[in-house]
Amino acid sequence: MTIDLQPASRVLIQGVDNPLAIAAISRMLTYGTNIVGIIIAGSGGQKLGDLPIFDLVEEAQAGLGSIETSLIFVPAYEVLDAALEAIAAGIPQLVIVTRGVPPLDTIRLLRQASITNTLILGSGSAGIIIPNQLLLGIYQPQLFSPGKVAIISRNQSLTAEIASELNQANLGQSIVIHIGSDPLVGSSCRLWLEWLQSDPLTESIVLVGDICWDSEAATAAYLLVQQGKPVVAYLAGIHASTPHPLTDAAIVLSHTLSKPIHNADTIQQRIETYKRAKIPVAKKIGQIPHLLKKLGNKI
Repeated sequence: MTIDLQPASRVLIQGVDNPLAIAAISRMLTYGTNIVGIIIAGSGGQKLGDLPIFDLVEEAQAGLGSIETSLIFVPAYEVLDAALEAIAAGIPQLVIVTRGVPPLDTIRLLRQASITNTLILGSGSAGIIIPNQLLLGIYQPQLFSPGKVAIISRNQSLTAEIASELNQANLGQSIVIHIGSDPLVGSSCRLWLEWLQSDPLTESIVLVGDICWDSEAATAAYLLVQQGKPVVAYLAGIHASTPHPLTDAAIVLSHTLSKPIHNADTIQQRIETYKRAKIPVAKKIGQIPHLLKKLGNKI
């Protein structure tokens, strides 16, 4: 799977019927993101500011040429149709900002994405930012500074807090990736860990996960057998007596009803797996810069 995160990459927006999308578009344009068009069914031929509006992704492709990334803001029940439309048009990367996508819709989408080799970020993703170069999503760019530490996160709110701690320690970020907060997401921590091994801007990685996710164990197992760039982990909710995904109430309820609650032994096993892989696990966010510096990186 090819990941294209060039500053000049052409970006499409699907859905702007909420204030979050409008604000994000404004920030991205100010940051220099190359947004070339917007999809709003029934409004084709109009403009939003200087951006042309199209009814269909296929029409946008025909009128604008190749597009590398589509950001999807449509309501949750429309995400599957919007994403499949983008995949059918040949767009290789999708960032699904919308949260709460029905799990069966996500399963169907991921099956199609595997066939077409399409990169899916999300659902429930805040996107990607390469400080001073590229903004794809809803991040507040002033919270991040350029540097050599990559952040891969499952938790949007903690990402900004961790970036602030790194900034105060003069440790800027090479890239920040929020893979999504919904229970089912497209691209995994492992995929991004593999990609970052060859990223020339990145010297070390901060991995931010929620301890209740099944993928946490898989990520730790992967790190156990790899000898790559140094990684520091922070497991959100590690001190909670009953871990839950740090998302909205509906997802917490559905997750609890559909899966057994992980007990403390399971949590400790995951921590021990990181330790065997020589991956320091920060107990507090404020420890992360110290652990990075302790690894001896020239950041």
